[in-house]
Amino acid sequence: MEMSRILTGASILITLTLLVSSVSAHNITKILAEHPDFSTFNHYLSETHLAQEINRRQTITVCAVDNAGMAELLSKHLSLFALKNVLSFHILLDYFGAKKLHQITDGTALAATMFQATGSATGSAGFVNITDYKGGKVRLGAEDNDGTLSSEYVKSVQEIPYNISVIQISKILSSPEAEAPTPGPAQVNLTELMSKQGCKVFADLLVSSGAYATFQENADGGLTVFCPLDDPMKAFQPKYDNLTDDGKVALLSYHALPTYNSMQMLKQNNGIVNTLATDGGKTYQFTVQNDGESVTLKTKTVTAKITGKLIDEMPLAIYTINKVLLPKELFKKALAPTPAPAPAPEKAADSPKKAKGDKDEDLAPEPMSPDGEPADQEADDNGSIRSSGGRWVSVVLGVWLAAYLLV
Repeated sequence: MEMSRILTGASILITLTLLVSSVSAHNITKILAEHPDFSTFNHYLSETHLAQEINRRQTITVCAVDNAGMAELLSKHLSLFALKNVLSFHILLDYFGAKKLHQITDGTALAATMFQATGSATGSAGFVNITDYKGGKVRLGAEDNDGTLSSEYVKSVQEIPYNISVIQISKILSSPEAEAPTPGPAQVNLTELMSKQGCKVFADLLVSSGAYATFQENADGGLTVFCPLDDPMKAFQPKYDNLTDDGKVALLSYHALPTYNSMQMLKQNNGIVNTLATDGGKTYQFTVQNDGESVTLKTKTVTAKITGKLIDEMPLAIYTINKVLLPKELFKKALAPTPAPAPAPEKAADSPKKAKGDKDEDLAPEPMSPDGEPADQEADDNGSIRSSGGRWVSVVLGVWLAAYLLV
């Protein structure tokens, strides 16, 4: 009986461990990093932002091509957008492990790809034909390629059953439609877009300060803008007017990152980020942090929340936020504690309690942040809650298991 309890308890522990580990999402970049032969393929999955799409999906198959196969593709000198289409054609929206590839019903299966999911493919151009031939060979090819299956399954690279399968294929899957010249996104007038969707004050300041040119220069290569809505921007206007010309440009540039970041990427990549204002010793950084579905941007003086999306099309993303971001490089005085008034000599030994007849204003207030809350309180509280939560889960599970084994 005692041995049965111990075995049952051990089984519970193993189950809990598996459940916890299953919560962690797969990471295609890390998987391929362990295989140098796929370094080029891995690089372009990140360059085209397909890696993030793969990581957020479940039940998926990545058909990886080695460096020699990628060299043949790159020799065609496709644009980055066309290259993204070709690589998305190698991402199947179903799970195909080695066993399943050799047990395909009726020998042939059609698999939808991420290229098909983009809506850019016409007809069946976004489907891959997978055929299991006699003798154990499995061939793959575009469904609209006149029945030509030009690539062959080589081996399984890594499998996490029914979650992600990474397989090696012999060569790039040929798809004339995926390789067709693809124009980049149409030129977007940033200020016009902002003005029409609640950020007119910010947009006007970009133009009047001269900062707009820097934003536009970065738009093609990758840009993420956090645009304060009109109400908080109007309330901030008096402080903005007191800045120097360089300070105004720095403040506005502080609201943009020199890289493209989808909402999913912001949620996954929490931490300190550089901005368009970052330059040498002047860091002009802030912290991206998510709490569930919400994403916040934290500086030393203010925490803003992303409230909406104006555009999210690689390489440009623009989000609205509910507060103006204040860089410490421009607002150091706001960080300094408010000094308490010096006590009168005759009351130096008095109790801090308000004496009869004293007025409320005689008592010094607690130093406050610009938002009217005790400085740094929010960051400390959040850290405490998260840390305590993990400890309590461990304590409760441990006590419960000990009680079970001792009963």
